[in-house]
Amino acid sequence: MAPARTTLSNWDPILLLSQIVSMQTLHYLTLCVITPPLLATFAESTSLNYEGGAASVGMIMDWREMAGRPTVVGMPIGERWWAWSGGKKVGYGWKDDQYNGTMDPMRGWIIAFCWLVACSADIYYLYKIVRRPRLILDFALTLVFNHFVLTAYYAAAIPTSLFFWAIVSGGAVLTVTFAEQLCVKREMSEGLNVMPIRAEDQAVEEMEMGGLLPRND
Repeated sequence: MAPARTTLSNWDPILLLSQIVSMQTLHYLTLCVITPPLLATFAESTSLNYEGGAASVGMIMDWREMAGRPTVVGMPIGERWWAWSGGKKVGYGWKDDQYNGTMDPMRGWIIAFCWLVACSADIYYLYKIVRRPRLILDFALTLVFNHFVLTAYYAAAIPTSLFFWAIVSGGAVLTVTFAEQLCVKREMSEGLNVMPIRAEDQAVEEMEMGGLLPRND
């Protein structure tokens, strides 16, 4: 009876899911490390504190922060201003001379810079976690799509800023370009590594080849 054929497949959903979660987590972890210090140092403090401070989740998850659009909506009730986060009303304050409801333009540039730095770190993460060049593009686009879903849910609005999409797209191109090159270079170097032939193996091979030669009796 002939042995049953076994079908080998590279499809491993658990591995793919774990890689996707790892990439998304490391990307946001990188943003959480570099964004608050830069915002606290260079952003305008009054408007920054009014929107939750440098360590606010919205600085990473709300696309309006990168786009330079205010997340504070003025209500036509006297001079009171209402703050919104994740589509919900989270607080209010009174309009005064210290804050007039405008956005700090520097904040958006800082967040955009932090996003590009995180994308540069993604090159190393993809190189170590994904490894295969043909999967780099898929993982990079998956990260962008997941962020699109999360930021749209958090802001309760689909991103419509050209600046936001330019930064996100540019970061993805940067990640894919360099990560693929590194992975291809590693595969080429690994493929060119040839194991040295030991002396005993060479002797055995010569004996076997000698047995194949015709004898002259």
